[in-house]
Amino acid sequence: MRRLLMACAALLPLTAQAAEVKMAVRTDASSIDPHYHVYTPNSAVFHHIFDTLVLTGSRGEAVPGLATSWKTVADDIWEFKLRPNVTFHDGGAFTAEDVAFSIARAPNVPNSPSSYSQYTKLIDRTEIVDPLTIRFHTKGPAPTLPVDLGQVAVVSRHAAEGKTTSDFNSGLAAIGTGPYRFIEWVSADHLTLAKNPTYWGGAEPWDRVTRRAIPGDAARVAALLAGDVDIIEGVPAVDRARIAAQPNLSLFECDAFRIIYLHMDSARDVSPGISDANGAKLDRNPLRDARVRRAVSYAINRQGLAEKLLSGQAHPAGQYIPPSTPGASPNLPPIPYDPDLAKRLMKEAGWENGFSVVLAGSNDRYPSDAQVTQAVGQMLARIGIKTEVQTMPAAMLFSRGSKLEFSMMLSGWVGSGEASSPLTALMATYDPKTGMGPSNRGRWSNAAFDAALGEALRTLDDTKRNALYARAAEIAVEDMGVVPVYFTVNTWATKKGLTYEARGDELSFAMSLRPTK
Repeated sequence: MRRLLMACAALLPLTAQAAEVKMAVRTDASSIDPHYHVYTPNSAVFHHIFDTLVLTGSRGEAVPGLATSWKTVADDIWEFKLRPNVTFHDGGAFTAEDVAFSIARAPNVPNSPSSYSQYTKLIDRTEIVDPLTIRFHTKGPAPTLPVDLGQVAVVSRHAAEGKTTSDFNSGLAAIGTGPYRFIEWVSADHLTLAKNPTYWGGAEPWDRVTRRAIPGDAARVAALLAGDVDIIEGVPAVDRARIAAQPNLSLFECDAFRIIYLHMDSARDVSPGISDANGAKLDRNPLRDARVRRAVSYAINRQGLAEKLLSGQAHPAGQYIPPSTPGASPNLPPIPYDPDLAKRLMKEAGWENGFSVVLAGSNDRYPSDAQVTQAVGQMLARIGIKTEVQTMPAAMLFSRGSKLEFSMMLSGWVGSGEASSPLTALMATYDPKTGMGPSNRGRWSNAAFDAALGEALRTLDDTKRNALYARAAEIAVEDMGVVPVYFTVNTWATKKGLTYEARGDELSFAMSLRPTK
């Protein structure tokens, strides 16, 4: 009996651990509505509650989700076979009607800071063949459609029709087919989820998941060390070695798909936040000149940022997707640091005496983001661009950036590993009617770029399509529509006894966390 009691006692910690998990994330979602905002924290949340037709693996690979298979039945028609016997959290049956409703809703959510239209723009109309078969008629060949639909959550038509974003935030409409059910969301504080015992993918090991928003790096690490949480994302570079050496902690990391980049207002003749070197208002915008934009790029010491400020948790960039990714250009190595060339370009463009600009950035979204923004501002000052750095919470940055309140903005974009993602979102000519350029907050526009990207998005042959993506990137870098700065490294730390499958898209999933076998 004594041995039996001891054995039961030994099992108690594992049982308690398996019942509940507490996660600390850098940034809370801006909404529970999965169609409100293309935003990594929102994606990380919605994948717990909702599913997509195509799921994305940790390295960007397409995995069957609510669709078991997909194929083209014509150059402009994709057919998806849907998973049978799937139910929503309220017991309602999942059918093609829910898919059609979700695709129609996604690009039309009011007040979206970055619309999901970028993922549905190729769809001309939807055809329901039967309850478990749906066809998408596209505007010409649409080779990226399965990848695009991997970003669009399927919601319940009967629960969501006529409902607003507020109804999702309260939980009223937050009815999905995902591995977890919505319990409670307190914005900027925590989200509570409960296991979906009837999940089609198999029950999760965690009965309850709490996601806490802890923006401060030090506070997040302190919560892990104190045992208040079981896993944290975004391990600060300064704490990485210390955490790796802790016997009761484990570190997990991988190269990210995220590009940190600099947007510049290249569209308006007069731009907010720009003045001459003495602070007087300018009646012309120096950032409209590609030579000035290239000077800004050469002024940035990418290697210094990666090695010194980020302690090696970044890789200098010369384009918008990692060079190992299909569609990357072999002709775009990391952009070198060359302040002398930058000064010559400034002089050539007629700005030898420099000018002043406000540089905006986040202070709670990316590793050392406020410090990086300050450092970039100092680098620009060395070539005569006096910089007033303004950092703020990411939600404010994106909201104001979408209203075009900034002339220069340091931010980040993470896709699924598909080359079209940053090209379409950040650099395609902004057009809400077509869904192109939804996050092009500098309003850069280049006809040659749009032509190469547009042809790529209509090319079914993988080799030809990837060559067109590479060409589009080369045009963007030459004209410096968006300045690529560096690719990040994703890091997580957990309590001992837990294993996390690190993801290139940096999404923090309870589904990727497992007790160590």
